[in-house]
Amino acid sequence: MTIPKRYEITDEQWQRIESLFPPYCTGRPPKLSNRQAFNAILWILKSGAAWRDLPERYGSWKTVYSRFRVLADAGLFEKLFRQLIDDPDLENVSLDSTSIRVHQKATGAKKMPAASSKTKPSV
Repeated sequence: MTIPKRYEITDEQWQRIESLFPPYCTGRPPKLSNRQAFNAILWILKSGAAWRDLPERYGSWKTVYSRFRVLADAGLFEKLFRQLIDDPDLENVSLDSTSIRVHQKATGAKKMPAASSKTKPSV
């Protein structure tokens, strides 16, 4: 068993999903194996880096991006993650406050008197 790098899939996980990848169907042999391409995609997704910043050990960023588009358009990622759902990677779970709404009273803000609660003295 090889020890994967931080952002790469383990041997056991790869064995579970390997059969879900479509066969490569161009006239020439692929530059990257499915596993190499998937590990490169995971590196991009987990690191948050731009495609052009992909480390050279993964190959050309253009090749990896092309493979990503083919796999995404085929709906493969949903199938892969459903297959691996029993083994979630909780190290990278986060909540983005821009997508969570909280009522203003929950933020601890001071209550402001409503403009309609002020009454004018009668003459």
